[in-house]
Amino acid sequence: MQNTVGIVSLGCAKNRVDAELMMYKLNQAGYRLVQDAAMADAAIINTCGFIESAKQESIDEILELAQLKKEGKIKAIIVTGCLAERYNSQIMQQLNEVDAVIGIGKNADIAEVVKRALEGEKVEEFPDKLRLPLDGGRVQSTEQHWAYLKIADGCDNCCTYCAIPLIRGKFRSRKMEDIVAEAKRLAKNGVKELNVIAQDTTRYGEDNYGRLMLPELLKQLCGIDGIEWIRILYCYPDRITDELLDVMRDEDKIVNYIDLPLQHCNGRVLQAMNRRGDKDSLTKLIRHIREKVPGVVLRTTLITGFPGESEEEFEELSAFVGEMKFERLGCFAYSQEEDTPAALMDDQIDEDVKARRAEIIGDQEAVIMNDWCESIIGREIDVLVDGFDRYAECWFGRSVFDAPEVDPCVFFTVSDRKPQPGETVRVRIDDHIDCDLTGEMI
Repeated sequence: MQNTVGIVSLGCAKNRVDAELMMYKLNQAGYRLVQDAAMADAAIINTCGFIESAKQESIDEILELAQLKKEGKIKAIIVTGCLAERYNSQIMQQLNEVDAVIGIGKNADIAEVVKRALEGEKVEEFPDKLRLPLDGGRVQSTEQHWAYLKIADGCDNCCTYCAIPLIRGKFRSRKMEDIVAEAKRLAKNGVKELNVIAQDTTRYGEDNYGRLMLPELLKQLCGIDGIEWIRILYCYPDRITDELLDVMRDEDKIVNYIDLPLQHCNGRVLQAMNRRGDKDSLTKLIRHIREKVPGVVLRTTLITGFPGESEEEFEELSAFVGEMKFERLGCFAYSQEEDTPAALMDDQIDEDVKARRAEIIGDQEAVIMNDWCESIIGREIDVLVDGFDRYAECWFGRSVFDAPEVDPCVFFTVSDRKPQPGETVRVRIDDHIDCDLTGEMI
């Protein structure tokens, strides 16, 4: 009888691509993949270990599946991903129901690990993390019409609050021809939107080619038949070049959207984070981007409560948010991560203060996004259809303003024909509910 495997992938889009590569390996080895890991013989939890809340989510998922194993509904539990890479054998020591824990360098051997776990063997293997596969076949887990395209892994920025370099290793780019070949396969399978990802997409090519090659890569992706939208995520502000902005402006397939995690604007706080810049330089950069790419939508992420952040420095951040009016923004209270330089800094800030500051920024952004939504009313925009919401009794999709899984949606009604998922339709916007635009297909 064919054994079944289900994967729960947590955390970021990069981790999701890793899961898709593992799914392909399992498929090739003869395992039958099921959507619900709770219904599988072997359940794989592809964990996140970035910040405390993500780690807790991973642990909670393992505990839920462990209970099902005790009830005889699951035969084996395998833990992969960043939490496994970071904590190694501690996981099995503390969670007895786990059968296998492997580091990211073992992902290519996932089928063998599952086999051993199902046979009753306890598996703990943590080879060099640089063995993590970046290329290969994928079982696409997103909707058929959009996908993530990971162009690099690892990070050399070494921000003092971040454990990613410890977990994922040094920055390494994929070969351009391999990325383009994968994008062509995705297009052939019906993908219309590519979301370009890495820990730092703007650094792409620096290691392999000796210079920043994201603009050239984007040009090649724009030449692929079937691809309609290309979105760039995880850009590092220091590497936003005029060459990149010119390509964005000139290539119709590249949507006018930049994900630009800034983390803060105060110069002293940024320096303590091992990041460069200050309010003046970042303000200049953002204004330059808006001038070079008219109508661009900017997404950023910010951290409140970094060690030593004074009330005045927080107020500077708040004023910066009010002035820049980012169309999309996420704000997180600082998470004190072990083995990072920031965790050892003096002047750690009270949890309630960190959370209150994050809430203030979130409330500010809600007003900014509300005003932005009001400015869209009366316009006609293209929407990539994702599906039908039977509760709201209307269709929904995303515009060029909306990255999948993190941004709002566009909900719309139809007067005659029903659209198909993956179809691009024209919608006249007449209102918004919170930050979701609403309208009618025309």
